[in-house]
Amino acid sequence: MDLNEQTEFEGRLESIRLGGGEEKQKAQRQRGKLLARERIDQLLDENSFSELFRFATGKDRLPGDGVVTGIGKINDRYVCLYAQDFTVAGGTLGSMHAKKICSLMDFAYEQQMPIIGLIDSGGARIQEGIEALHGYGEIFKRNVHYSGKVPQLSIMLGPCAGGAAYSPALSDAIFMVKRISQMFITGPKVLQAISGETMTSEELGGTNVHETKSGLAHFVAETEEEAFEQVRTFLSYLQEKTIKVRQGEKPQEIEACLPKSECDVYNVKDIISCIADEQQLFELSKGYAKNMVTAFIRLNGETVGVVANNPLHLAGCIDIDASDKGARFVRFCHCFSIPILVLEDVSGFIPGKDQERKGLLRHGAKLIYAFAEATVPKITVILRKAYGGAFVALNSKGIGADFVAAWPGASIAVMGRQSTKSILAEMNTTDSHSPYEAAEQGYIDDVICPTDTRTYVIDRFACLQHKCLEDKRHSGNMPM
Repeated sequence: MDLNEQTEFEGRLESIRLGGGEEKQKAQRQRGKLLARERIDQLLDENSFSELFRFATGKDRLPGDGVVTGIGKINDRYVCLYAQDFTVAGGTLGSMHAKKICSLMDFAYEQQMPIIGLIDSGGARIQEGIEALHGYGEIFKRNVHYSGKVPQLSIMLGPCAGGAAYSPALSDAIFMVKRISQMFITGPKVLQAISGETMTSEELGGTNVHETKSGLAHFVAETEEEAFEQVRTFLSYLQEKTIKVRQGEKPQEIEACLPKSECDVYNVKDIISCIADEQQLFELSKGYAKNMVTAFIRLNGETVGVVANNPLHLAGCIDIDASDKGARFVRFCHCFSIPILVLEDVSGFIPGKDQERKGLLRHGAKLIYAFAEATVPKITVILRKAYGGAFVALNSKGIGADFVAAWPGASIAVMGRQSTKSILAEMNTTDSHSPYEAAEQGYIDDVICPTDTRTYVIDRFACLQHKCLEDKRHSGNMPM
């Protein structure tokens, strides 16, 4: 290049680097937020980022049109990602902004790479009107068409409204950061103008709302750096489904985790830890529907998705929220070929007028549908109770489990002992809750010693590693 070419080239690169300018970058940092390119550097493996469309601008000649797109590596595996730049027009989406994201998503699908969005946007760019709305439509279409085919992750890093929140809601996993991330259909100012209702951004769509109430956030972090580490860990379970296991690890005594009385509560996470390699579990949606645990573990180095009732909350019974949480996780595992382990201790679906009117049957049906549809290896271990429709819904032999085992003290029946006493007395018959009777009739495969649980599930998953069904079909990871 001659001197003039070099000067122009370097000047354009500097303009791109500055985004919305030094003052706006300073304001971004004062809010406790990293800049778009700093976020990319923090998330990706060192020096692995290669930018795409870096000289692209929209009608208003905005640097990058407010979004940085490119390819990089996480855990030494390629990913596609885009980072919205809040210093450029508030990270709002215009037609070129949308075109860059859509092109990246198409490339990610063609190359079978995960798609990661670092979202920091005020939504559609008002001055571009319907063009911006059309751009969101193109993104939503790709969110849906590529659902279940490549992982789609959304890291929420600002107050995100409208389309900036809808696209993440269509993705597989959402990561939020306390005090920084908010998601809502309309922001507080618009809400006040429309309804007169006054709320802060945190009250309307902060991490507490989406971690505990809506269930939208799968992970919540204290800092951006912690959120990026969560993303790296999440992807490790998808990208490295088989790893070498350190030898010499001794799991804690599993029987000590379960109380002797069926009326006492315990934390099922302790039992999951006993079963998992190195006693490690990576939990999703831990603040939502706590009566059901969804987590990734490794068994003999293999990634496994765990669904477990947790008696520590609502006695482990299944309600609307737990149904949705469990169904979405099972569907995710099905989409990305992750075996499923169910640890069951459930006395049923939660009865009552409120749950019935809100559609417990409809939501519970999602859980049944997800398990019945999933073609990955599926194993259930009944720890204590398995009653009624909940027994059927939680991966029973009847809806397609490959193996179902029970501990010797387990109770399997249409309903609990106390509930059936009077009914059976009137019918002059008896009802056995014994797991041995269920095993004798072939409704479960085996009764196993609790201390053999880890060995049992490892062996059974090993013999299912080549499981293949002719009618297996692709399913998207539909939001629930």
